[in-house]
Amino acid sequence: MIVSQLIRRTTCKIRDTKLSIIMPRPLASPPRRITRSSLARFAYTSDDSSSKENSVPVPVPVPVPVPALADIEDAILSTTTTSRKRKRTTTLKAPKASTSPPPIKAEEEDAVTVEKKTQAPKRQRKPARKTTDPATGTTTVSAPSDWEETYALVKAMRSAGGPAANAPVDTMGCERLASASASPRDRRFQTLVALMLSSQTKDTTNAVAMRRLQTELPAHAPGAAPGLNLENVLAVDPARLNELIWAVGFHNNKTRYLQQAAAILRDRWAGDIPDSIEGLVALPGVGPKMAHLCLSAAWGRTEGIGVDVHVHRITNLWGWHGGGGTKNPEDTRLKLQAWLPRERWHEINWLLVGFGQTVCLPVGRRCGDCELGLRGLCRAAERKKVLEGRKVRENSKVEMEVKVGDGEAVVKVEEEQEEEVVVERDAVANESLEGGLGVKEEPSGADVLKDEEKKVKVEDEQVSSASSGGKRRRTAR
Repeated sequence: MIVSQLIRRTTCKIRDTKLSIIMPRPLASPPRRITRSSLARFAYTSDDSSSKENSVPVPVPVPVPVPALADIEDAILSTTTTSRKRKRTTTLKAPKASTSPPPIKAEEEDAVTVEKKTQAPKRQRKPARKTTDPATGTTTVSAPSDWEETYALVKAMRSAGGPAANAPVDTMGCERLASASASPRDRRFQTLVALMLSSQTKDTTNAVAMRRLQTELPAHAPGAAPGLNLENVLAVDPARLNELIWAVGFHNNKTRYLQQAAAILRDRWAGDIPDSIEGLVALPGVGPKMAHLCLSAAWGRTEGIGVDVHVHRITNLWGWHGGGGTKNPEDTRLKLQAWLPRERWHEINWLLVGFGQTVCLPVGRRCGDCELGLRGLCRAAERKKVLEGRKVRENSKVEMEVKVGDGEAVVKVEEEQEEEVVVERDAVANESLEGGLGVKEEPSGADVLKDEEKKVKVEDEQVSSASSGGKRRRTAR
């Protein structure tokens, strides 16, 4: 019984599996895509009258019979909906007419006008630059911008009453150290000697050395005149010559150069100095700067610019030679001669040397007293010093007028300062001095020269005493 039931069940399962294999099942319809239009018929509609008025009626889609095995896109119901655009109307209220503008706007307008007034146009500084004409192919060098104004201001500062007046070069320059009582040939020789001694030496020290040569150099023969001339330099003992010029820089080399140059002048130039740049440069210890200055001062011919450390340094500070500048004074001379007018070649050395000795110092520049820094013409001016100088200028009301067109600088100074009278009273034992006005005067060139001579004499005595003391100690030993 049990066995027959099991057999019957297995036969039924086998039959069913055969039928399923032979007769396939019908394909199921693909699921429909749910879209907004298909879900619109399920929209919730309330019975409230207010909501019916505000709500937009949504049309109910009519079902369309879909054929079997049709495309799914055909099942999407085609419905047409009408969209309503809302019109927004805004009413602008006109502000009340007021005669006076708001205070804030007025303050802003005032601030803008003040800023426009205070802003000064920026200066465009352009260095000297080469330009080539495409038609002819010629190359010309254009001058730096504002160079005429800069030159005129420096000239005004170097004139009497300016901050750069009374420089050492004005009274103790090499072209002013020759003795007026000497012969023309000896004056030319003395100018050459002064230039040879001036290298790496201050003007005051150089003036003292020249004075000693002019007064203490022994005569070359009995009955001859002592002093600085060609014959006495050739005959003097080198040790004595070195002793007379020991205050200048590199005095040992300069002693040798002086006697070698004197021998060349005697043999090749008949006892006079050369009258050309080539002949002067051929002398030992004479460079291009000395040659150009000597030719201009001794012979009255200017064939080039004498560029020393002051001219080289100051023109590079002004940016006349471009961002890279120049490497040495000779390079500066060639670049200056390319665009500077020839009538100013002789003057520029005296102008910038005195300016560098008084205002534009190598260390501790006086930018607050310099017109170039105060007017924004010097790119290397120290800002702090310039601001302080402008404050002092506003308090003292100093004005400087410069005529650039004619090349002549005229200084007009108006000062309003409180003058203070200093009363000095010195009390000496058993003597009484009534109070008087203490007036300080600037030392002149002669006073400075006397002070330098006193210092040199004291140092000579110290050196001689030290050398004699050393000899005594050695003999005692």
